[in-house]
Amino acid sequence: MKQPTKMLESDGRLRLQARELRNNATKQENHLWYDFLRQRPEQWNRQRIIGTFIVDFYCPKAKLAVELDGMQHYTPQGLAHDKERSAYLEGLGIKVLRFKNQEVDGAFYLVRKRIAEEADARL
Repeated sequence: MKQPTKMLESDGRLRLQARELRNNATKQENHLWYDFLRQRPEQWNRQRIIGTFIVDFYCPKAKLAVELDGMQHYTPQGLAHDKERSAYLEGLGIKVLRFKNQEVDGAFYLVRKRIAEEADARL
């Protein structure tokens, strides 16, 4: 069945946006990816499209999303968007873990520990 053109255009924009986010990752995203997640035994994806949202990191097997929050997430608009995204993902059975960029910078061990515990518990 052919999808409406508007949906295909939106999907294309999301793919481009996800690629752009992967290519221009923050220091904290790169740190979490290269120094932890890509070495985990389960598969993780970076900037994964789920519905109409893009999550920073996603483990499909554990149905676990990890979001790293910079300052833009603490504006009224950012908080509302994050609340909507989390509700949507949780409705799909996906657990969302959120960390501030400062936590990745200052307490990386604890961030890794929390992600590992949740992933292991969900597998």
